[in-house]
Amino acid sequence: MPYVNIRITDEAVTPEKKAVLIKGVTELLRDTLGKNPATTVVVIDEVSTDNWGIGGETVTELRQRA
Repeated sequence: MPYVNIRITDEAVTPEKKAVLIKGVTELLRDTLGKNPATTVVVIDEVSTDNWGIGGETVTELRQRA
């Protein structure tokens, strides 16, 4: 039973886009590794940009400067 965890920042990810991710990952595992879609688990975790750091800074800070 494959388990895939996708972590993304919580910025305008619609339910429709999440559904596309879940379907696409499930199909990729089926097509590439022959895994059964019925037993494939995909979890999407959305993380606040205040809680995601890159290079010692939060993504919030990085985006404000960009």
